[in-house]
Amino acid sequence: MAATAKVAGRRDLRPLLVVPGALWLLVFGVAPLVLLFAMSFWTSSIFGTTTDFTLDNYRVIADDPVYVQVLLQTLRIAATVTALSLLAGYPMAYFLASLGGGRRNFFLVLLFLPFWSSYVVRTFVWLPMLGRNGLVNTVLMEMGLISQPLDWLLYNEGATHIGLVYVYTLFMTLPIYLSLDRIDRKLIEAAADLGAGPFRTFARVTFPLSMPGVLSGCVMVFLLACGAYVTPQLLGGTSGMMFGNVIAPQYTVTNNWALGAALSVILVLVVFLCLVVFGRRVRLNDIFIGG
Repeated sequence: MAATAKVAGRRDLRPLLVVPGALWLLVFGVAPLVLLFAMSFWTSSIFGTTTDFTLDNYRVIADDPVYVQVLLQTLRIAATVTALSLLAGYPMAYFLASLGGGRRNFFLVLLFLPFWSSYVVRTFVWLPMLGRNGLVNTVLMEMGLISQPLDWLLYNEGATHIGLVYVYTLFMTLPIYLSLDRIDRKLIEAAADLGAGPFRTFARVTFPLSMPGVLSGCVMVFLLACGAYVTPQLLGGTSGMMFGNVIAPQYTVTNNWALGAALSVILVLVVFLCLVVFGRRVRLNDIFIGG
């Protein structure tokens, strides 16, 4: 009886264990979004932001087609970065999963090594590499492939893609690696015993079983890329700018916090809508818990 009462007491305490996490999400997740949504209906002027209700912020966005163009460009860049990160990350994840022991740990450390430095520092690295007098131009000129430096390597949409893929490939590689590492090797051996070659085994066994990691990585990279600011700001120039580069000046330059909040709300809603559409085909809960 005493043991039963002790177990029942522990079960009664289980709901209390959720309280710290729920408070954390409420304070740092829900509350800022609620404040952001409320601020999008406030009024900003040269004297500051007041709580006077208005729809002018959304009217400004609706009347200026530039905002829609930049938003669509942001979604397109995010989708492209996701696809490129998948192409770059899957082979690395497959290579890591095929290793064992100390070699795997060694290459995992190499994979994480660039991420021990600041995000801004890792983005700045591309400036001396892609610049007019950078490493790429120097090597091409030394090899005699070009006679003068190339100006189009930097400050365009292509440079934004390169920077974002470099920064976010880790978030694609790790979920895929974890999915591949969980695959029972006996299934691979069974496919080989049944006459399947390496390519058919990969297409019919390995890749389908790694889909939870693939989908998880795609969702994370897409979400992170949609909110990118530093990389397009440093590498993209005017043609490679994203929606975050439109939002930030509203807070730092024009002091129009209400319009910045409205732009942020639109970005959040559009990204959430993309997740809803994606979630109708694939259950997001299955993605993040491994299917």
